[in-house]
Amino acid sequence: MSSFTIAQENNNDFSKRVKISLREVGNQLLLANNDTVSLILPVIKKDDVTYQLSFKNQLSFEPNTIVSIVKSVFEKSSLSKDYIVEVLQCSNNEVAYSYEINKEIEKTIIPCAGRVLPENCYTIVVTFFDTSSNNSSGYLLFFYGFILLFFVLLLIKVYQKRKRRAPQKNELVNGKIIGSFEFYPEQNKLVKRPLEINLSKKECELLEIFISRPNQIIKREELTKKVWEDHGVFVGRSLDTYISKLRKKLQDDDSIQLINIHGIGYKLEVNS
Repeated sequence: MSSFTIAQENNNDFSKRVKISLREVGNQLLLANNDTVSLILPVIKKDDVTYQLSFKNQLSFEPNTIVSIVKSVFEKSSLSKDYIVEVLQCSNNEVAYSYEINKEIEKTIIPCAGRVLPENCYTIVVTFFDTSSNNSSGYLLFFYGFILLFFVLLLIKVYQKRKRRAPQKNELVNGKIIGSFEFYPEQNKLVKRPLEINLSKKECELLEIFISRPNQIIKREELTKKVWEDHGVFVGRSLDTYISKLRKKLQDDDSIQLINIHGIGYKLEVNS
C-alpha cells in the first residue's frame, strides 16, 4: 500500500471522527441549555482541517462550558490538541467568541471566559492544526517502521549467515590453504571442491610440516624424527613412500610440488 493511499484513508478516518465528535459537542451544549429536542444540523466539512457545527434553534451558553465540553470530547476521540474554536453569529458570520488550544500551554488563549453569550443563532467552526501528525503520522510511522524492521531483520540474517561462514575463512587464513586445496589436519583430509581426499595420519603430519615452511628445504632427519620418533620402527623407505603418496594427492594443482633435494631432504614449492 502506498503512503498516499494510507494518508488518504487516515484523512477519511479523521474526518469521520471529527464529525462524530462535533455532534457530541452539539448534544452536550443543548443539554447544558436543558434542550433535549432541538436538532443538530449536519456537520459540514469546509476543508481538510475546518469543520462547522450548526443548530436548528437558538441557544445560549457560557464560554467556559463550550471550552470544557470540546476539550473533554476531543480527548476521548484522540483528536488533535491544537485547534481554534470560533462561535459565529448566523446573521452576519461575525465572531461572537473564539479561543485557541495548543499543546504548548503558553500559546493557549481562552479570553472572556465568564461572559455568557446571549441566546442567538450560532454556528461553531473548529480549525485543526497539523492534523497529519495526529492522524496519518501514526499509521505512516507504523508502516515505515514495519519496512525498517523488515530490512533490519534481513541484515541480521545476512550477518548471521556470514558469521557462520567465518570459522572456515579463519581456518584457511591460518595457514591451512595450499594452492587450490584446503587442508584440514584434524579431519585428515584435503579438499579440492567438490572433491574430498582422505589422508593417513602420517601423510597429515608430513603435510603440516611442509605447510609450516613452504619453499624451504626440510632435511630427511628432521622429517623422520618428528613423524616416526615416538611411533614405532622406522623403515628407511617409509619417508619416500609417504612423500610419493602426497605427490599423487597434490598432483591436480600445478602450482604446488613436493621436490626431492637429493641427499638432503624435501621442499614444498608453492607458486603464488
